[in-house]
Amino acid sequence: MRILVVNPNTTASMTATIADSATRVANAGTEILAVTSSMGPVSIEGYYDEAFAVPGLLVEIAKGETAGADAAIIACFDDTGLDAARALADIPVIGICEAALASTAFIAQRFTIVTTMERSRLPLEHLVHRYGMAGRCKVRAADIPVLSLEDPNSNARDRLRSEIATALRDDKAEAIVLGCAGMADLTAELRAEFGVPVVDGVAAAVKQAEALVSLGLSTAKRGAYASPVSKPYKGLLEGFGPGKLITS
Repeated sequence: MRILVVNPNTTASMTATIADSATRVANAGTEILAVTSSMGPVSIEGYYDEAFAVPGLLVEIAKGETAGADAAIIACFDDTGLDAARALADIPVIGICEAALASTAFIAQRFTIVTTMERSRLPLEHLVHRYGMAGRCKVRAADIPVLSLEDPNSNARDRLRSEIATALRDDKAEAIVLGCAGMADLTAELRAEFGVPVVDGVAAAVKQAEALVSLGLSTAKRGAYASPVSKPYKGLLEGFGPGKLITS
């Protein structure tokens, strides 16, 4: 089984963190193909960044499916471009937010997502509502830039820990969901420190991708995720028209 994991921002060091998390939980027969988007923002922090991350993401999804991937994972907690990717691809495409919430719902009644920037909190609250978890899940922001998680001289990880402690105390959270793919390498450490389940969306998405492929399931192609209607695209997006997306 081959699972494509796409980092929709353009920071390769974050892709390495994501790839490590995915590889550690994958079955022995699963090959993880982790790739970095070739165009777009260096991090995704809010609606504007998200919009410009989608074209590069779709290119990587198309290339991965053409190369033989059995499933794809979008490794951004905003589930960036998820619906568009599902319309584009026949293989299952999984967003790490949806995967994390679904997995956590099996083990806890009340849980909290701790994300990075305050501007990301409301988009995640919208996803929590979309995925039917609004009555069980709260969202908190540690107010830390995404890339500060990679800076050993920043206090980002201390602020993340402080927000987790607040969630456990004030939200009465029974589990914590890490609201950024760049936090994946902290999962085991935070579980040991706080003594509660801590869920990384990348790892959760890998296991759900393996399950879908093993069950022989693919994306439904009638209704919402029907393949895009063929039509011309103009200007800078000419190469993104249905059937024209570059896959080599």
